Amino acid sequence: MNTGKLLTLEGIDGAGKSSHVAWIADFLRARGKVVLSTREPGGTMLGERLREHLLSEAMHPETEALLMFAARKEHIAQVILPALQRGEWVICDRFTDASHAYQGGGKRLDRRRLVELERWVHGKDSSQPCEPDLTLLFDVPCEVARERIALAGRHLDRFEQEDAQFHDRVRHAYLERARKFPNRFRILDGQKNLEDIREEISAWLLEKGA
Repeated sequence: MNTGKLLTLEGIDGAGKSSHVAWIADFLRARGKVVLSTREPGGTMLGERLREHLLSEAMHPETEALLMFAARKEHIAQVILPALQRGEWVICDRFTDASHAYQGGGKRLDRRRLVELERWVHGKDSSQPCEPDLTLLFDVPCEVARERIALAGRHLDRFEQEDAQFHDRVRHAYLERARKFPNRFRILDGQKNLEDIREEISAWLLEKGA
């Protein structure tokens, strides 16, 4: 079976990761890859409906985590795993690292519960577990990210409205994940200019078999 690769993009709100999704997809297609771009929370009809609630409605942090993983299970089963089995490259704007960063770091949920949810939802005990192959972490200081969000002048979702301490915890949780899985992660300086970031991304993707 020709198995594709799952490439995830992560970073705090305002890090600039989403602005690279379409460019990465075009880069991979130019290399002859079939590419599927998706996002979390979301990616399916159910996931997009859950996204609306997750980004706008106050809820208990454990409820938040459970809904995130519920949307993710549907996403994996209906979209991501079938694409990987077809040999496609899947680019996902946020994935499970985001739950460890936002719910684990930001909301201070017990990491052991997130690990158990991850094991269950990713099918880690099955013959076909769904795990990211590569992860780009766009890293910027929290004050820079906050300035960018303010300059965007758009309505902020409830995560973006959290205080600076929350986002600082999220950032440090992301960096902790990158240290834990160095072979999968590539940390990018989100303050560099666009061309330099994309040059670094393309070089790394070629190194990883793109």
